[in-house]
Amino acid sequence: MNKKSLRRSLPGKVLVPGALLALAVPHIAYADVADTTVSTPGPTTGPATTFTGVSSRADCADGLVSGGGVSQTIGTDTTRNGNHVLGTAPSPDGLTEYDGPTGVVGTDVRHWLAFGGSGGNASPAFSTTSYAVCLSTPRIRHTQVVMNRIAGPTAPQSAKIVTATCPTGTILLGGGARSTPASVGSLKPIASFPTYNDAAHDFGRRAAADGETRPDSWTAVGGIGGGHGNADNTTYAYAICSGDRVNTHGMSTRVHHRDVAGPTEGGTGRTATVGCADDHGQESDWRGRRPGAKGDRGILISGGAAAGGGNTTTTGFTKAGSGGTHLNGSFPSDSDGNPVTDGSRSAAYWTADIHAGGSPSPNTYSDVWALCLTMHHESGK
Repeated sequence: MNKKSLRRSLPGKVLVPGALLALAVPHIAYADVADTTVSTPGPTTGPATTFTGVSSRADCADGLVSGGGVSQTIGTDTTRNGNHVLGTAPSPDGLTEYDGPTGVVGTDVRHWLAFGGSGGNASPAFSTTSYAVCLSTPRIRHTQVVMNRIAGPTAPQSAKIVTATCPTGTILLGGGARSTPASVGSLKPIASFPTYNDAAHDFGRRAAADGETRPDSWTAVGGIGGGHGNADNTTYAYAICSGDRVNTHGMSTRVHHRDVAGPTEGGTGRTATVGCADDHGQESDWRGRRPGAKGDRGILISGGAAAGGGNTTTTGFTKAGSGGTHLNGSFPSDSDGNPVTDGSRSAAYWTADIHAGGSPSPNTYSDVWALCLTMHHESGK
């Protein structure tokens, strides 16, 4: 049986209630240190022809994937309007995708794939780079991937929203989004963000806001421009969650969010950056120490991005003013929005890179999210 058919045989639903939560063992103190390392292979050239895609692979030599990202080189001439992100997603082996039945589709994932696509323009200057955020901590020795999908979008200038939710008793560590096929040149994921499967967040349509804690779901939005789609168009959402036997007592995650106006002018782009910070605004770095005191700082474990119409965290996701508005990046970065290098252990920010495409895009906003992990010392019970 090959890997793809094996994945298709996995049972599961998007919501997995009643997942087991391990009981704390008396007199055992949990190590509460954590570390993240960013793995990136450098750019993969392409796509060099229209209506095609390329993939870039990043692997975790140490630790497990908690999240991942993508950045693109788009060139400087008008062909740059046709280069867009096609996906950023976990992979079981660095080669194949989770595209079978929905639900829990994988465990202890160490690979991340980033996908770049072209529309009606292509250039040798195009490239796509993948980033895997690798989390190492004795507290989270196992993870699981939950996948959900929705058909579409197919109608011109439309979008489809889909949400994957972590099993009960686990914590969300990160997530991703994917749209297929690449041959539909105006089809692409236009948002990927943490959220909650509750009425207050419209069951994933409204993103987690700045300062909210312990989101349990990840939402992906697929958008299409003026081109016509087909019945095979699909949008995927992925949630990376702690393993179903991981004791999450004392762990928490906090969302940091920022949005900026634009880009609105055709052929232009905009970036937005946000980082993990404590209550006093100091950027995080508690690696190797025991957090737990007041004012704990978190470490960056994942992030998300959206090219939308604003108010994503208050009224829910809406499309930007142009069907051509797209993502060119969602990646771990420094405070200036530059992607971090391979092996970096100091990533504390996440950056979204949004492009308007070839047409004006009124009422457009660039949103970015950072998801940050804190753990309080367990003294044994």
